[in-house]
Amino acid sequence: MASALTDKLSQLAKEIRGQARITETNVQDMLREVRMALLEADVALPVVRDFIARVKEKALGQEVMGSLSPGQALVGIVNRELAATMGEGIADINLAAQPPAVILMAGLQGAGKTTTTAKLAKHLIEKRKKKVLTVSGDVYRPAAIEQLKTVTAQAGAQWFPSTPDQKPVDIARAALDFARKQYFDVLLVDTAGRLAIDEALMAEIKELHAALNPVETLFVVDAMQGQDAVNTAKAFKEALPLTGIILTKMDGDSRGGAALSVRQVTGAPIKFAGVSEKLDGLEVFDAERHAGRILGMGDIVALVEQVTAGVDIAAAQKLAAKVKSGEGFDLNDFLSQIQQMKSMGGLSSLLDKMPAQMQAKTSGVDMDKAEKDIKRKEGIIQSMTPLERRKPELIKATRKRRIAAGAGVHVQEVNRLLNEFGQMQDMMKKMKGGGLMKMMKRMGGMAGMGGGKGMPKLPF
Repeated sequence: MASALTDKLSQLAKEIRGQARITETNVQDMLREVRMALLEADVALPVVRDFIARVKEKALGQEVMGSLSPGQALVGIVNRELAATMGEGIADINLAAQPPAVILMAGLQGAGKTTTTAKLAKHLIEKRKKKVLTVSGDVYRPAAIEQLKTVTAQAGAQWFPSTPDQKPVDIARAALDFARKQYFDVLLVDTAGRLAIDEALMAEIKELHAALNPVETLFVVDAMQGQDAVNTAKAFKEALPLTGIILTKMDGDSRGGAALSVRQVTGAPIKFAGVSEKLDGLEVFDAERHAGRILGMGDIVALVEQVTAGVDIAAAQKLAAKVKSGEGFDLNDFLSQIQQMKSMGGLSSLLDKMPAQMQAKTSGVDMDKAEKDIKRKEGIIQSMTPLERRKPELIKATRKRRIAAGAGVHVQEVNRLLNEFGQMQDMMKKMKGGGLMKMMKRMGGMAGMGGGKGMPKLPF
């Protein structure tokens, strides 16, 4: 997310750290660069001016603690003010209402409202243990109602039927009545969007708001809109009492300006960020952690959460017990490791949350190629018979040709996978009976994803 802004600010952070003391000159130089980085990232000019003024005021009055260099103190101020610009900490969704709690989704066409509605339904079901009903009031866009029906089913929520010949306010009232009678906890109302702000859109959404009296009115905005996101946010804020913002397409090649602008323009907190197209790709927005990401400090908390959510603890414990007992590490176990990596969101998603210094070490690695390589390995193993997976030593020339044909790859790639598996198997044998510590000492200080002397190349 916001790679251009992140690159520029993380480079600045490195330069600032080397400063011997805080002076008006180096603060001015630093702020000039920060201002340029923010403007290039499509942050609204009034937001940039306010941000720069706050940083300058705090930097010049800053007393540097003995444990910090002046440069570190400056980076700390920029980090805190970035977080303050986007909001304070976490603003969770408010469900404190007589059930059903109604959540109205507003925004322009193409911002991702319908998919985000399903993502939010999944979040409320899994994280808040709520019974969720969705309904579409978009009677203008072809297939909008069917789209919501499909993604709602994928999210595990219930969908309330509507048809294009109905009025949106009648649909909403019927859905609310049904939600009350069926004891739903939450009703999510997906509304129509337009390609631009117009009177008909605003009149309709005002009418819906008055009829439903929602506990949350969430403005869904495309993070790739840049400056235009600010104008849209202003128009919706004037028409509706917005209670929160959801930024979508944060995983895209956006400049990141929307994240820094919409909070200040609307006064409503950013509550969620869409970080992938998958239905579980919705993160609770934490301003402090997001500021750290923009400054290239990474988001280790989110990384740990992502890994914890993706890892099958029972399977990991079973593998550990298997290795400890001396049972062979087979290709089924190897496949399980590859699939766990995929369930964590893949390499790119994990790397995005790492600090900039760690990301720099993989700058020469083609992540798309690495992701494809993982999928190829998975395909090769899945082309094997259950016996071949349990006993890889059976795989000779004829079997290799059959496996390669089944996976749509060359025989050399099957050989490469078996070689990597062999290295992994050797490593697992050394772990048996306390050999892990000895092995770590032998490898002492080696880092990276493989390739060093005595260091097996991992499958991901």
